[in-house]
Amino acid sequence: MTDQYLTAVLDEAERVADQHDQVAQSTDNPAHAYLRYAILRLLEGELDETPANVPRIGGVTVGYGEDEAMFDSWGTDVEWWDTTPSQEDCTRFRVFYPDEHETVPRVIVDVMGALGAWRIWTGSAAACGSYDHRERREIHFLWPEGHPVEELLENRLQGPAAAVAPDGGRTGDVRDRMVVTEHSTQHDDLEPRTRRAVDEDMSVSLLEKGGRYEVQSASGNQYDIDVISESCTCPDWTQRTPDGGCKHIRRVDHEIKQGRVPRPDGRLPSDT
Repeated sequence: MTDQYLTAVLDEAERVADQHDQVAQSTDNPAHAYLRYAILRLLEGELDETPANVPRIGGVTVGYGEDEAMFDSWGTDVEWWDTTPSQEDCTRFRVFYPDEHETVPRVIVDVMGALGAWRIWTGSAAACGSYDHRERREIHFLWPEGHPVEELLENRLQGPAAAVAPDGGRTGDVRDRMVVTEHSTQHDDLEPRTRRAVDEDMSVSLLEKGGRYEVQSASGNQYDIDVISESCTCPDWTQRTPDGGCKHIRRVDHEIKQGRVPRPDGRLPSDT
């Protein structure tokens, strides 16, 4: 069964790479980004046609983010790290399910096991940062960047007929689609502070559905942005609260509008 689930994950990740390449435009590891978004879509039943070998259960919601970034946000507020300390270069998946299930639904365990993730915590969904926690439980898994399943996906995306380019790269490689095009003609119409935020070297990713994003600056600093409450953990926002938002809030807003990162609800602009 694990092999069947792995095939389902790879099939969906390949489709995500082809149709939703925005998922990886702000990451150095496209395959990892495609696979974790595929897990979200698979478990939440958002596929156009869910594979017959993947049982569907209602009420499942999936959140994910870098484990270190989550620790920076909630490390002093929740018990998650009492058992397993914050892990470097790992994605933490938070899978929510109705508490009517006496045990964790088997499909969740099997799909995450097929990805190569390991279970680290289970508890009430009333903890910090949860979605609708009423009558819900959650289970956490860790999954490291560089896992061998990423290579399986990369081989699929490159394809057997991938031609060797003059620079030694491969045409048709998923990373070719990660090159962000020059700014559109609307770039010059942006407010000066927003334009500077757009031009600055930053990496933006969805940290938690519900509007929580992470921005990593060129200096290596990471900040947590909530687009719903319009807040940021950077010193500029916490000390000055500048009109129109700090550069990180402005950058996240721009990336969402450009369709380069998922919307606050976790969906991409092209999702139905």
